[in-house]
Amino acid sequence: NWKNQTILLHFGAVNYESGIYLNGKLLGAHKGGYDGFSFDVTEQLKEGPNELIVGAINSASWNDQVRGKQTNDPKGTYYTAATGIWQSVWLEPVNSTYLKELIVTPDVDGGGLEVRTETVNAEGDAISIEVKDGATSVAKAQGAAGTLVRVPIPNAKLWSPDNPFLYSLQINLIKNNQVVDSVGSYAGLRKVSVGRDEAGKTRLLLNNKAVFQVGVIDQGYWPDGIYTAPTDEALKSDIEAAKKLGFNMIRKHAKVEPARWYYWADKLGMLVWQDMPIGESKTPVARRQFENELRRMVENRRHHPSIIMWVLFDEARGQFDADRLTQLVKVQDPTRLVSNASGGDDKYAGDVHDTHSLPAPRSNAPETDRAAVVGEFGGLNLFVKDHSWQETPVTTENVFYFSEAEGLTRRYETLLNQAWKLKDVPGASAVAYAQLFDVETETNGLYSYDRAVLKMDENRVRAANLGQSVLKPLIMLMPTAQAAPQAAPLEWKYTLKRPQEGWERPGFDDLDWKSAPAPFGNEVAPNGKARTEWKTGDIWLRREVELPGDIKNPLLLLLHDDDAEVYINGVLAAKVKDFVNEYEELPLTPESRAALVPGKNLVAIHVKQNWGAQVIDLGLATY
Repeated sequence: NWKNQTILLHFGAVNYESGIYLNGKLLGAHKGGYDGFSFDVTEQLKEGPNELIVGAINSASWNDQVRGKQTNDPKGTYYTAATGIWQSVWLEPVNSTYLKELIVTPDVDGGGLEVRTETVNAEGDAISIEVKDGATSVAKAQGAAGTLVRVPIPNAKLWSPDNPFLYSLQINLIKNNQVVDSVGSYAGLRKVSVGRDEAGKTRLLLNNKAVFQVGVIDQGYWPDGIYTAPTDEALKSDIEAAKKLGFNMIRKHAKVEPARWYYWADKLGMLVWQDMPIGESKTPVARRQFENELRRMVENRRHHPSIIMWVLFDEARGQFDADRLTQLVKVQDPTRLVSNASGGDDKYAGDVHDTHSLPAPRSNAPETDRAAVVGEFGGLNLFVKDHSWQETPVTTENVFYFSEAEGLTRRYETLLNQAWKLKDVPGASAVAYAQLFDVETETNGLYSYDRAVLKMDENRVRAANLGQSVLKPLIMLMPTAQAAPQAAPLEWKYTLKRPQEGWERPGFDDLDWKSAPAPFGNEVAPNGKARTEWKTGDIWLRREVELPGDIKNPLLLLLHDDDAEVYINGVLAAKVKDFVNEYEELPLTPESRAALVPGKNLVAIHVKQNWGAQVIDLGLATY
């Protein structure tokens, strides 16, 4: 029943370079692991068995390849390579005249849709378009094939995460008053733009209104299929998992998903920032290939209303010509936002200034014509035994580890409270937490890699994401300088010279150390002036504190600039890098919690100054 029809062979994606053979003849080749391609195989088919061969090569190395997070040596933030066919392959019979492509553009301000079709052998033919709300026809229009046809929709319903309404579409190709091809589709009416809110701040707007986007990074890896989800239901459930936790945005990081994933984002109501997968792009050949794949990514996924922003580069990896490429994408797709560099070398192009900050979110102020966003923050780790890629946790310096759900949940709440404050000051429009699921050796997901375990309290996470969490008040065990009475600041023993071994343990002889109140720092110390001057490269501090027994949720309140190590009774309690601008809540390590005793306890700190401002202060609390 397919005789006298044109037979098309479609590939969703093959990673990375592929050659396609049918009955011993090369149909063609394709380079690029994230976009679809097709062949007309009508002439090569024969009666009876047909042999189809797909050859694929994926070097997954830094050469001319756009590879995302794939590597042949998976570890850390790079993962197992997925070689070969990883999206669907299918055959499609079409008439000699047929609809090849459908480009639907919402026009919220005009109250309708703009539809353009790409056709084959349809010169002089017409198209008809019908728009339905469920079974009810709400709009119809006709026009010439291949031209832009406007379809006004009376009282148009708008698409948003809170109300992801989709119109169904029926498009017919008409030749000599006969329908020769027909396709069904859908459309969501929504508008994304940059504009001013009521207070005059530059914001990301959805349907002409400022909507604070609380998002999560999702890399789309699976423990059994690497790039490929086990089922369509699994693609859906990933988005539902984010929706359940109160997120209204997903940053799809360094990977382009099958079209079905974006369909579920459209259907369920999830804003999407779509990253261009990472490429090294050092040579002219590599840069041309990256640009080609960027263009094809936009072509392949521009139908989906859920996608509101294209992200070109991440943290300067493989970055080149960001300003020029931003303009190319804006011309290719003027209906969406573009981020020229997420957390990387910002070129003052596009619609947003995107900063990264771990763990606490920090944002620039919005600019005259660009909104301020936080493209990545968080990165809190909890290893879940029997639900992880490895049997034991892989730990790395400057990463934040937790041993139980309560401490992790509390820290998440504090970070999201800070994120919501950024909405008002300095005026951020969006934040993206890293990340939704563990990936291989990374354990910083809200869920385990197998999606079986949510690591935190669901209700508290949802409340935090919606800006509704109420933190339990802290009970001070050892007040910070900020919390202590100004008339009687608590003093620390300190030295600016490297002490002998054992300086962090009880019983160490510190008689020749000086005594002074915190904070210690220089004249540009964050969070207020320092009480005691410290301008050298290192400082070591000690003090005793009287503690009660059975402290349920001990926390450190640490203000540091730069790297700091905190010890309790000689046991490492926390190790942090870089700096913070306000006191940071940190859980104690399990070993240091076990070292706490009723009565006197020794608290010791070493801080290393790298550059710029410097400060140190510490408190102990519980809740």
